Amino acid sequence: VPALATERRFAQRLRECLEEERLSDGRYQLQRLPGGRVALPVLEEKLSQLCLPPDMPCELLRIQEPVPSRAARRRSPARRLRDELRRLLGASWSEELERDVPHAWQRHGDLVLLSEDSFKAAPWERLGSALWETVASALGARRVARRGRVMPDGMRTPSVTLLLGQHGWVEHVDNGIRYTFDVTKCMFSSGNITEKLRVASLPCSGEVLVDLYAGIGYFTLPFLVHAGAAFVHACEWNSHAVEALHRTLVLNGVRDRCHIHAGDSRQLQLRDVADRVNLGLIPSSEEGWPVACRVLKKDTGGVLHIHHNVETPPVPAPPQTAVLLAEQGSPEAASPGGEAQHPTEDGGEETLGARLRPEWQRWAEATATRIQGLLAELHGRPWRSSVLHIKAVKSYAPHVHHLVLDLECRPVLP
Repeated sequence: VPALATERRFAQRLRECLEEERLSDGRYQLQRLPGGRVALPVLEEKLSQLCLPPDMPCELLRIQEPVPSRAARRRSPARRLRDELRRLLGASWSEELERDVPHAWQRHGDLVLLSEDSFKAAPWERLGSALWETVASALGARRVARRGRVMPDGMRTPSVTLLLGQHGWVEHVDNGIRYTFDVTKCMFSSGNITEKLRVASLPCSGEVLVDLYAGIGYFTLPFLVHAGAAFVHACEWNSHAVEALHRTLVLNGVRDRCHIHAGDSRQLQLRDVADRVNLGLIPSSEEGWPVACRVLKKDTGGVLHIHHNVETPPVPAPPQTAVLLAEQGSPEAASPGGEAQHPTEDGGEETLGARLRPEWQRWAEATATRIQGLLAELHGRPWRSSVLHIKAVKSYAPHVHHLVLDLECRPVLP
């Protein structure tokens, strides 16, 4: 279109008309071209419906890198994804398909990990690789994978399908720590962020730590990189997680301060070495308690970080309290339920004397008594155990909380 001032205004009015007829491509803006011309974005599939004034000189032009419109630059990734898929499907687009498009996903570097219920409707399958290429382009990724249910194999092996790309190895930066793992073989638990931040701030300088359920290094790395642990014995029985942990230790320059014990931690032969033991396994780490007691230093003891899922029955609230909560927009009022497979970060910290729920206190005291008995039986002399801290990491429905108990265990001196 000739770029004279009057005709540029005409071009803008023409675009408005095209948008009313849904012929214009709203993702791009009017673009000035060499030779005093203006390019007007038009949807390619709508060219046959385009009727221009006979006296308006124009030509069809393909621009390799069109300038995005302001509206397109303001679009959220989810909106951009829906727009791109609507354009891909054209007349086949429907409300049913729109409901099938995900609103959230996990991103690990250049890989997008979709939820298991994404793109399950039959029409998506007919698109083949074009669908995943469109998803990657809209979300600024190079690879796409879709999550399935965690396999019941005792290792929490993910069922993940790689949809676009050659491999599933990714890198994820969390609190300044670089984790690397294969998303098709290992899980990354982003929901434990508050606990990872907490252990990273613990004063562990000069200490030896045993991590009985290391995984890809969720807690091993914060203890080494930020908390200043002198050495960590990391136990893991999933060979894929062992490989990922090895790579992650190298990435962060701490490989020489960690020994990986591959295999079942219940068979660990270590004794009398640890100032601190991490038992990061849910729903229960109870099978690891005897091992934790064996590896604690017998003359000085140490601290156990014990993870466990504790059920907390709901407490009926007076009507006026429920109204007040709803008015304040509390998370409990807004989301009374939840999905057991999708834990939500609780973010709330429960300490002794501060909103400590009775069920949590009873569990902590029972655990302390049990650990004290195990230590006395193992070493043939009395021990004392003290509850230092109770923290809620995540909440699950129905009314189940993932707790961490810091338990100080010391031998009773004669």
